[in-house]
Amino acid sequence: MITKVTNAWICRVNNGEVVPVFGDIIFNNAKITKIARKSFKNYLVSKTNKEPQTFDAAGSVVTIPNVNFHEHIYSRLAKGLPVCGKTDNFYSILDNIWWKLDKSLDHDMTHASAELAAIESIKNGVTYIFDHHASPLNAKGSLGILAEALASFKLRSVLTHETSDRNGEKYTNESLDENRDFFLNHVDDDTKALFGLHAPFTVSDNTLEATHKFIKDYDLGIHIHLCEDETDRNLSMKQYGNDPLTRLIKHKLLDDKSILAHAVHMSRNEYKRIIKYGSAVAINIDSNLNNSVGIHNFKIIPDELMIVCGTDGMHANPVRTLKNIFLLMRNSGISSDKAFSEIQKIYLNQINFVKRFFKDYGSLNKNDRSDFIIWDYSPPTPINKDNFWGHYIYGITESSVHSVIRSGRFLMKNKKLVGINEQQHMKNIYKQGQRLFEKFKRQ
Repeated sequence: MITKVTNAWICRVNNGEVVPVFGDIIFNNAKITKIARKSFKNYLVSKTNKEPQTFDAAGSVVTIPNVNFHEHIYSRLAKGLPVCGKTDNFYSILDNIWWKLDKSLDHDMTHASAELAAIESIKNGVTYIFDHHASPLNAKGSLGILAEALASFKLRSVLTHETSDRNGEKYTNESLDENRDFFLNHVDDDTKALFGLHAPFTVSDNTLEATHKFIKDYDLGIHIHLCEDETDRNLSMKQYGNDPLTRLIKHKLLDDKSILAHAVHMSRNEYKRIIKYGSAVAINIDSNLNNSVGIHNFKIIPDELMIVCGTDGMHANPVRTLKNIFLLMRNSGISSDKAFSEIQKIYLNQINFVKRFFKDYGSLNKNDRSDFIIWDYSPPTPINKDNFWGHYIYGITESSVHSVIRSGRFLMKNKKLVGINEQQHMKNIYKQGQRLFEKFKRQ
């Protein structure tokens, strides 16, 4: 069993800074016991010396694990589906793709979706997933299916079922019950819960109030789409007489564990209102571009707002989201210094927010969990705390993940999954995907 990773640029997080040091990570019983600094100059002229129970990182960069703060695992089998009907605006995309898909899912399809999401996540160095699940006609037990599947891949997760009134009272109640049951009976050290809601424009005031009555007693946050498109604001105003954010605040649903996904179409004043509650905004750039809903005006987002990165089910790489945030900031005229500063803040936000659920999420320091990822990136120039973000944006984010270690054990080593029969999983994934394809085609 490997107990040491040698010759690595260990990008520790200390006092709000990423501080790379060259050396070895020594760990035992899922805990880092020592960060042993070494001379990089000596390494450059040294001969390879394979030690027992070691893995030679060969000068590569090691960072903390990646976290996906807004996933849609249920979307994993959607690629290539026979879509009929218009997709010329956001509502029609929902109506003709995603709401048909989620109503088609059964537990076998949900499990296969989780298998594929887990494989893709590990390959992208993601070992923490905040998922926003939807299978409204088969809600009961669905979160347990996801939890079991993700745990079998040794991933940690925070799960919700997206409650909506769009399918009628029966299915609203079943989704509410699934959120309650999962939180009360299925959470453990590696699996946590939030209370899932779709988006304000599909959620009635009665459902918001039912959610409040439950979460107020358990210090539980919500996971919801907010102002992804103007549709949310327009239909919320039309149907309920209030804007989406005001409705959430009115029903006392925001707290420092809540995730508000997207939040594209909002004013500076609305962002400021969120700050008061400590909720996180999960940005999902690729999905926003794909759905033509627009992108954030980063110039009006207050520095104090907790921003984290998600993928909205488009892919399993939240680091790509972070890179795209940087590029869009630059494209909007924000200076490089300011953009780098914002990226650093978001990177640190992921640590601060995930620790609200997993207090032992580490920072690559002694006594932290031995959870980290090794990138296929060796710095071509000196790397230090002053230029780390230049390496990160222009080098690390353009590289693939080489190896993934979770609790001192490899989930992926040398770009090959460990203890996972990927071919066998892919056979089952295709089998369920074919079933979904045929079912979707009949709708």
